[in-house]
Amino acid sequence: MQIQMLGTGSAFAKSFYNTSALIRCNEMNILIDCGFTTPKSLHDIHIQPDKIDGIIISHIHADHVGGLEEIAFRMLYEYKNKKTRLFLTKSIASILWENTLKGGMYNPADGYNSLEDYFEVILIEENVPVEIIPGLFIEFISTLHIPYKPSYSLFINHRTFYSADARFDENLLTQEVIGKRNCHTILHDCQLSGHGFIHATLEELLTLPNHIQKRVYLMHYDDIMRNFIGKTGCMTFIHQHEIIEIPE
Repeated sequence: MQIQMLGTGSAFAKSFYNTSALIRCNEMNILIDCGFTTPKSLHDIHIQPDKIDGIIISHIHADHVGGLEEIAFRMLYEYKNKKTRLFLTKSIASILWENTLKGGMYNPADGYNSLEDYFEVILIEENVPVEIIPGLFIEFISTLHIPYKPSYSLFINHRTFYSADARFDENLLTQEVIGKRNCHTILHDCQLSGHGFIHATLEELLTLPNHIQKRVYLMHYDDIMRNFIGKTGCMTFIHQHEIIEIPE
């Protein structure tokens, strides 16, 4: 299995595209999130929307779902209404259409009234590993990003942790991600400066023991990233379009 980063930038970054990833597993392609720049990044690596076998949604901020409208419309008009599978929890599904997509995609005259009219919606229960395609297990776990808004991080095939957007949670990382599951790969969002109101900061992540830091790839960072090269302890910046191999 491989993970290729389609973008690694924060919501306000202009240089690195919205943070999103492409999981390649058994000749199938699964997206983690789909921000405004994700369709452009897929174009850059010569992958058309009909080659995407599913999209996982972690939460409904625009830098994570802003590209869904383009994917849906292209599948409708260019690929004869072929629906892309959308993997998400019930709490996300209940607000994604009404709070985000409906304004641009609601078209009752042609019978497009809901999320299900554009996507094959597959609801995933929290805290339960689900094999979404052969050989790829995904588990949604609730993590704190914005209070009172559902947001999820992911376990991928049990031993890779992908934070999506989350505040620093030392207990989660030390006790669950490493202590219980012994994850070999951690992809974590990283705010490079300021206080960690809604994201883990580099300063916070640097408090992790070195044996954990060595497993961490930093993503969702600011445009000032280059100023921090060599200042991330044992952690590594992952770059746009970079591919990493995920062990069994």
